[in-house]
Amino acid sequence: MSEPTNPAATTFPAPTISLPVGLDILRTYSGALVCLEILFGGLVWILVASSNVPVPLLQGWVMFVSVSMFVGSAAYLVVFLLGFADRINTDWNFLDVVYHFVALLFYFAAFVLEAATTAAAVGMVSMNQTTVCMTRPASNVFTILDVRQYSINVAATVFAFVVTLCYACSMFMGFKRWRMHG
Repeated sequence: MSEPTNPAATTFPAPTISLPVGLDILRTYSGALVCLEILFGGLVWILVASSNVPVPLLQGWVMFVSVSMFVGSAAYLVVFLLGFADRINTDWNFLDVVYHFVALLFYFAAFVLEAATTAAAVGMVSMNQTTVCMTRPASNVFTILDVRQYSINVAATVFAFVVTLCYACSMFMGFKRWRMHG
């Protein structure tokens, strides 16, 4: 005689998720923000790389963050697009908040470092010069930026700020979902 099985012991709870899966994710504000994070994060990556990273001590972190968060956000979006979020048993609302909080911290630090790199050269820019000398911080580091590198760093700073705002909005919306459904 077979023993009756306890259905609670053989089934798993459904994943906690309040975002749609498949292409419907792209119709939500959260999905649109993740797409913007990928787009503008990729621009930060491209801009810093195209400036030949004139201040590696500061811009190395910017490169690390832009590449890491680009890959992370792309993987996050793919999980929802392919419907894996329904198959993986976890609290997706909580993971959404944690991921966007960490990304916000990383990108805020990257934005500050990129802004510091750019601001250090701002006093030396004029229309007549072809090079910009970075003399701040007053240390043994002396970097010369040409006007092209300076302009690229200004654009990278602006886009790093935009990406930081996107991650902040995503974190706020994720926190609201987590509190509502948690």
